[in-house]
Amino acid sequence: MLLYLINISFPILRFSPFLSIMALQHIHHLQTTVSKYCTYSSLAPPCSRKFRNGEVSFGTTFSTIQTYHNPVPTLSRRLFLPSVSGLWNALTGGNSAGDAVMAIRRGMLLFRQGDVLGSLMEFDKAIELDPRQKAYLWQRGLSLYYLDRYEEGAEQFRLDVAQNPNDTEESIWCFLCEAQLYGVYEARKRYLEVGRDPRPVMRDAYNMFKDGGDPEKLVTAFRSGQPNEYFYASLYAALYYESQNEPDAAKVYLIAACQSPYGSRSDDYMAALAKVHCICRNWNLN
Repeated sequence: MLLYLINISFPILRFSPFLSIMALQHIHHLQTTVSKYCTYSSLAPPCSRKFRNGEVSFGTTFSTIQTYHNPVPTLSRRLFLPSVSGLWNALTGGNSAGDAVMAIRRGMLLFRQGDVLGSLMEFDKAIELDPRQKAYLWQRGLSLYYLDRYEEGAEQFRLDVAQNPNDTEESIWCFLCEAQLYGVYEARKRYLEVGRDPRPVMRDAYNMFKDGGDPEKLVTAFRSGQPNEYFYASLYAALYYESQNEPDAAKVYLIAACQSPYGSRSDDYMAALAKVHCICRNWNLN
Protein backbone atom coordinates (compact mmCIF):
# COMPACT_ATOMS: atom_id res chain seq x y z
CA MET A 1 0.00 0.00 0.00
CA LEU A 2 2.81 2.42 0.86
CA LEU A 3 4.61 1.68 -2.38
CA TYR A 4 1.37 2.27 -4.30
CA LEU A 5 0.90 5.68 -2.66
CA ILE A 6 4.51 6.61 -3.41
CA ASN A 7 4.08 5.72 -7.06
CA ILE A 8 0.82 7.62 -7.55
CA SER A 9 2.32 10.67 -5.83
CA PHE A 10 5.60 10.58 -7.74
CA PRO A 11 4.94 8.84 -11.11
CA ILE A 12 8.59 8.77 -12.13
CA LEU A 13 9.29 6.35 -9.30
CA ARG A 14 7.16 3.75 -11.10
CA PHE A 15 9.95 3.36 -13.60
CA SER A 16 12.70 3.02 -11.01
CA PRO A 17 12.27 0.13 -8.58
CA PHE A 18 15.48 1.15 -6.85
CA LEU A 19 14.18 4.66 -6.05
CA SER A 20 10.83 3.24 -4.95
CA ILE A 21 12.49 0.84 -2.52
CA MET A 22 14.70 3.64 -1.18
CA ALA A 23 11.63 5.79 -0.58
CA LEU A 24 9.79 2.94 1.11
CA GLN A 25 12.70 2.25 3.45
CA HIS A 26 12.99 5.93 4.29
CA ILE A 27 9.27 6.15 5.07
CA HIS A 28 9.29 2.98 7.15
CA HIS A 29 12.00 4.48 9.35
CA LEU A 30 10.00 7.68 9.77
CA GLN A 31 6.77 5.83 10.55
CA THR A 32 8.49 3.67 13.16
CA THR A 33 9.88 6.76 14.86
CA VAL A 34 6.61 8.68 14.71
CA SER A 35 4.47 5.80 15.96
CA LYS A 36 6.58 5.51 19.10
CA TYR A 37 6.48 9.12 20.16
CA CYS A 38 3.66 11.14 18.69
CA THR A 39 0.33 11.37 16.91
CA TYR A 40 -0.74 13.50 14.01
CA SER A 41 -2.67 16.65 14.84
CA SER A 42 -4.91 18.64 12.58
CA LEU A 43 -3.14 22.00 12.30
CA ALA A 44 -0.07 20.79 10.35
CA PRO A 45 1.50 21.37 6.94
CA PRO A 46 3.73 18.85 5.13
CA CYS A 47 6.92 20.59 6.17
CA SER A 48 6.09 21.33 9.81
CA ARG A 49 3.92 19.01 11.87
CA LYS A 50 2.30 19.74 15.20
CA PHE A 51 1.65 16.63 17.27
CA ARG A 52 -0.76 16.18 20.15
CA ASN A 53 2.03 15.28 22.55
CA GLY A 54 3.63 18.69 22.10
CA GLU A 55 6.27 17.97 19.46
CA VAL A 56 6.89 19.89 16.28
CA SER A 57 8.82 18.25 13.48
CA PHE A 58 10.34 19.46 10.26
CA GLY A 59 10.97 16.55 7.92
CA THR A 60 12.37 13.74 10.06
CA THR A 61 13.91 15.90 12.79
CA PHE A 62 11.93 16.25 15.99
CA SER A 63 12.16 19.01 18.56
CA THR A 64 10.82 17.75 21.87
CA ILE A 65 9.05 20.19 24.15
CA GLN A 66 7.18 19.93 27.43
CA THR A 67 4.20 17.59 27.45
CA TYR A 68 1.54 16.63 29.98
CA HIS A 69 -0.06 13.51 28.61
CA ASN A 70 0.74 10.33 26.72
CA PRO A 71 0.00 10.21 22.98
CA VAL A 72 -2.04 7.56 21.23
CA PRO A 73 -0.04 6.44 18.18
CA THR A 74 -1.73 6.97 14.81
CA LEU A 75 -0.38 7.28 11.30
CA SER A 76 -1.62 9.15 8.28
CA ARG A 77 -0.89 9.20 4.58
CA ARG A 78 0.05 12.84 5.07
CA LEU A 79 2.81 11.82 7.47
CA PHE A 80 4.92 9.97 4.97
CA LEU A 81 4.28 11.80 1.69
CA PRO A 82 6.39 14.79 2.88
CA SER A 83 9.19 12.34 3.61
CA VAL A 84 9.01 11.10 0.03
CA SER A 85 8.98 14.72 -1.14
CA GLY A 86 12.14 15.37 0.85
CA LEU A 87 13.79 12.29 -0.65
CA TRP A 88 12.75 13.34 -4.14
CA ASN A 89 14.25 16.82 -3.63
CA ALA A 90 17.49 15.24 -2.47
CA LEU A 91 17.61 12.92 -5.48
CA THR A 92 16.89 15.68 -8.00
CA GLY A 93 19.00 18.37 -6.39
CA GLY A 94 16.04 20.65 -5.71
CA ASN A 95 16.37 23.03 -2.77
CA SER A 96 13.25 25.22 -2.99
CA ALA A 97 11.36 22.95 -0.57
CA GLY A 98 14.19 23.13 1.95
CA ASP A 99 14.35 26.92 1.66
CA ALA A 100 10.58 27.03 2.14
CA VAL A 101 10.91 25.00 5.35
CA MET A 102 13.48 27.46 6.66
CA ALA A 103 11.15 30.37 5.83
CA ILE A 104 8.36 28.68 7.78
CA ARG A 105 10.71 28.13 10.73
CA ARG A 106 11.56 31.84 10.71
CA GLY A 107 7.90 32.76 10.40
CA MET A 108 6.92 30.62 13.37
CA LEU A 109 9.73 32.10 15.46
CA LEU A 110 8.72 35.65 14.56
CA PHE A 111 5.10 34.91 15.45
CA ARG A 112 6.14 33.52 18.83
CA GLN A 113 8.06 36.76 19.40
CA GLY A 114 4.98 38.83 18.61
CA ASP A 115 6.08 40.00 15.15
CA VAL A 116 2.92 38.93 13.33
CA LEU A 117 3.56 40.94 10.15
CA GLY A 118 7.10 39.60 9.93
CA SER A 119 5.80 36.06 10.33
CA LEU A 120 3.35 36.54 7.45
CA MET A 121 6.13 37.82 5.20
CA GLU A 122 8.11 34.64 5.86
CA PHE A 123 5.10 32.38 5.27
CA ASP A 124 4.40 34.16 1.98
CA LYS A 125 8.05 33.73 1.04
CA ALA A 126 7.71 30.00 1.71
CA ILE A 127 4.80 29.85 -0.74
CA GLU A 128 6.85 31.68 -3.37
CA LEU A 129 9.64 29.13 -2.92
CA ASP A 130 7.33 26.11 -2.89
CA PRO A 131 3.70 26.81 -3.92
CA ARG A 132 2.66 23.33 -2.72
CA GLN A 133 2.91 24.60 0.85
CA LYS A 134 0.02 27.07 0.61
CA ALA A 135 -2.68 24.44 1.10
CA TYR A 136 -1.12 23.40 4.42
CA LEU A 137 0.08 26.66 5.99
CA TRP A 138 -2.22 26.89 8.99
CA GLN A 139 0.34 29.20 10.63
CA ARG A 140 -0.24 31.73 7.87
CA GLY A 141 -3.98 31.69 8.55
CA LEU A 142 -3.39 32.54 12.21
CA SER A 143 -1.11 35.44 11.30
CA LEU A 144 -3.72 36.76 8.86
CA TYR A 145 -6.36 36.68 11.59
CA TYR A 146 -4.26 38.85 13.90
CA LEU A 147 -3.56 41.29 11.09
CA ASP A 148 -7.34 41.70 10.57
CA ARG A 149 -7.07 40.20 7.08
CA TYR A 150 -10.03 37.96 7.66
CA GLU A 151 -10.99 37.17 4.07
CA GLU A 152 -7.51 35.87 3.30
CA GLY A 153 -7.45 34.02 6.61
CA ALA A 154 -10.74 32.28 5.87
CA GLU A 155 -9.44 31.30 2.44
CA GLN A 156 -6.29 29.82 4.00
CA PHE A 157 -8.23 27.75 6.52
CA ARG A 158 -10.65 26.51 3.86
CA LEU A 159 -7.69 25.37 1.77
CA ASP A 160 -6.31 23.49 4.76
CA VAL A 161 -9.61 21.78 5.55
CA ALA A 162 -9.93 20.76 1.90
CA GLN A 163 -6.66 18.86 2.35
CA ASN A 164 -7.57 17.50 5.77
CA PRO A 165 -11.36 17.16 6.19
CA ASN A 166 -10.94 16.10 9.85
CA ASP A 167 -9.41 19.38 10.98
CA THR A 168 -11.42 20.70 13.91
CA GLU A 169 -9.28 23.68 14.81
CA GLU A 170 -9.01 25.06 11.30
CA SER A 171 -12.78 24.81 10.93
CA ILE A 172 -13.11 26.93 14.07
CA TRP A 173 -10.55 29.46 12.86
CA CYS A 174 -12.34 29.76 9.55
CA PHE A 175 -15.51 30.53 11.51
CA LEU A 176 -13.65 33.15 13.56
CA CYS A 177 -12.49 34.91 10.40
CA GLU A 178 -15.90 34.79 8.77
CA ALA A 179 -17.69 35.95 11.92
CA GLN A 180 -15.65 39.16 11.64
CA LEU A 181 -16.56 39.46 7.96
CA TYR A 182 -20.24 38.48 7.91
CA GLY A 183 -21.40 38.23 11.50
CA VAL A 184 -21.93 35.13 13.63
CA TYR A 185 -25.23 34.07 12.06
CA GLU A 186 -23.90 34.03 8.50
CA ALA A 187 -20.59 32.49 9.58
CA ARG A 188 -22.47 29.65 11.24
CA LYS A 189 -24.35 28.99 8.00
CA ARG A 190 -20.98 28.68 6.25
CA TYR A 191 -19.47 26.52 9.01
CA LEU A 192 -17.05 23.87 7.77
CA GLU A 193 -18.17 20.46 9.01
CA VAL A 194 -15.30 18.08 9.67
CA GLY A 195 -14.75 14.62 11.09
CA ARG A 196 -14.74 13.64 14.75
CA ASP A 197 -11.77 14.99 16.72
CA PRO A 198 -10.24 12.42 19.12
CA ARG A 199 -9.78 15.13 21.78
CA PRO A 200 -12.89 15.61 23.96
CA VAL A 201 -12.12 19.27 24.60
CA MET A 202 -11.92 20.03 20.88
CA ARG A 203 -15.08 18.07 20.14
CA ASP A 204 -16.95 20.20 22.66
CA ALA A 205 -15.37 23.41 21.37
CA TYR A 206 -16.24 22.49 17.78
CA ASN A 207 -19.90 21.90 18.68
CA MET A 208 -20.03 25.13 20.68
CA PHE A 209 -18.92 27.21 17.68
CA LYS A 210 -21.10 25.23 15.28
CA ASP A 211 -24.36 25.28 17.22
CA GLY A 212 -23.87 27.95 19.86
CA GLY A 213 -23.23 27.22 23.50
CA ASP A 214 -21.93 28.37 26.86
CA PRO A 215 -18.14 28.94 27.02
CA GLU A 216 -18.24 28.87 30.81
CA LYS A 217 -19.58 25.33 30.70
CA LEU A 218 -16.77 24.32 28.37
CA VAL A 219 -14.15 25.63 30.80
CA THR A 220 -15.87 24.11 33.83
CA ALA A 221 -16.04 20.70 32.15
CA PHE A 222 -12.26 20.59 31.74
CA ARG A 223 -11.12 22.59 34.75
CA SER A 224 -10.09 19.40 36.53
CA GLY A 225 -8.85 17.64 33.41
CA GLN A 226 -5.40 17.47 31.91
CA PRO A 227 -3.51 20.80 31.90
CA ASN A 228 -3.61 21.00 28.12
CA GLU A 229 -7.39 20.44 28.14
CA TYR A 230 -7.99 23.32 30.55
CA PHE A 231 -5.75 25.54 28.42
CA TYR A 232 -7.59 24.73 25.19
CA ALA A 233 -11.00 25.10 26.85
CA SER A 234 -10.03 28.55 28.14
CA LEU A 235 -8.48 29.60 24.82
CA TYR A 236 -11.50 28.64 22.74
CA ALA A 237 -13.91 30.06 25.30
CA ALA A 238 -12.10 33.38 24.88
CA LEU A 239 -12.18 33.14 21.10
CA TYR A 240 -15.90 32.33 21.20
CA TYR A 241 -16.54 35.47 23.24
CA GLU A 242 -14.45 37.48 20.77
CA SER A 243 -16.58 36.21 17.89
CA GLN A 244 -19.64 37.40 19.84
CA ASN A 245 -18.06 40.85 20.29
CA GLU A 246 -17.71 40.44 24.05
CA PRO A 247 -14.11 41.60 24.62
CA ASP A 248 -14.28 41.78 28.43
CA ALA A 249 -15.26 38.13 28.76
CA ALA A 250 -12.73 37.17 26.08
CA LYS A 251 -9.99 38.91 28.04
CA VAL A 252 -10.78 36.99 31.24
CA TYR A 253 -10.47 33.59 29.60
CA LEU A 254 -7.52 34.47 27.37
CA ILE A 255 -5.49 35.63 30.35
CA ALA A 256 -6.56 32.50 32.25
CA ALA A 257 -5.29 30.39 29.34
CA CYS A 258 -1.94 32.22 29.33
CA GLN A 259 -1.52 31.92 33.08
CA SER A 260 -2.48 28.24 33.24
CA PRO A 261 0.36 25.73 33.83
CA TYR A 262 0.20 24.55 30.22
CA GLY A 263 -0.12 28.03 28.76
CA SER A 264 2.80 29.42 30.75
CA ARG A 265 5.19 26.47 30.38
CA SER A 266 4.44 24.67 27.13
CA ASP A 267 6.16 25.36 23.82
CA ASP A 268 2.91 24.50 22.02
CA TYR A 269 2.42 27.01 19.17
CA MET A 270 -1.10 27.68 20.45
CA ALA A 271 0.28 28.62 23.86
CA ALA A 272 2.41 31.21 22.08
CA LEU A 273 -0.67 32.29 20.13
CA ALA A 274 -2.53 33.01 23.37
CA LYS A 275 0.24 35.40 24.41
CA VAL A 276 0.30 37.00 20.95
CA HIS A 277 -3.46 37.49 21.20
CA CYS A 278 -2.98 39.49 24.41
CA ILE A 279 -0.25 41.59 22.78
CA CYS A 280 -2.44 42.36 19.77
CA ARG A 281 -5.35 43.35 22.02
CA ASN A 282 -3.10 45.37 24.39
CA TRP A 283 -4.03 43.19 27.37
CA ASN A 284 -1.60 43.11 30.26
CA LEU A 285 -0.85 39.61 31.54
CA ASN A 286 0.55 40.81 34.87
